[in-house]
Amino acid sequence: MIAIVDYGMGNLKSVTNAFKKLGADVEITNEKEAIGSAGAVVLPGVGAFGKCIENLEKLDLLAFLRKIILEGKPYLGICLGMQILFEKSEEAPGVKGMGIIKGSVPKFKGQIKVPHMGWNSIEIVKETPILKGIASGEHFYFVHSYYCLPEEDVTATKTPYGGDFASSVLKNNVFACQFHPEKSQRVGQVLLKNFIALHA
Repeated sequence: MIAIVDYGMGNLKSVTNAFKKLGADVEITNEKEAIGSAGAVVLPGVGAFGKCIENLEKLDLLAFLRKIILEGKPYLGICLGMQILFEKSEEAPGVKGMGIIKGSVPKFKGQIKVPHMGWNSIEIVKETPILKGIASGEHFYFVHSYYCLPEEDVTATKTPYGGDFASSVLKNNVFACQFHPEKSQRVGQVLLKNFIALHA
């Protein structure tokens, strides 16, 4: 079973529907027991970094999720689910992220439109089974004003927007993406299908 973490935010329905359409056994839950016994954990996210951390703490899930991820539980983070893996975000000064990945989440600056919204290409930096069947140059759907800036070698794909940014990261049992696979049509389905095949 794949546990989709319900922390009162995020696009749970569209992510759940995307997994179900591909035949995955998924459960939307905020129960530690269900999350802990799941074959893999998905944390989708839309909204603010600080509110996400606050909600996870209220549910007593933040430290628990960090612990099971560090123990090796397969994890897929989507959008905000990627950003909270980092140490901090400009969106919420003083609020600590999980710190599973060293680095921060700054806001896009310069002569570019914010938020970064719509289809954009990826370039594969690290080969990984979750990207099997996906080529550099393929397009995914993005909606975000902040981007992840890793301070360690974890970038799996990069995307051009006022310069290149890390559009997905890979670290041990963790894969997280800034783009939305559930909104990315065929190419997003390929990614989710790969995740299911690896962990379901």
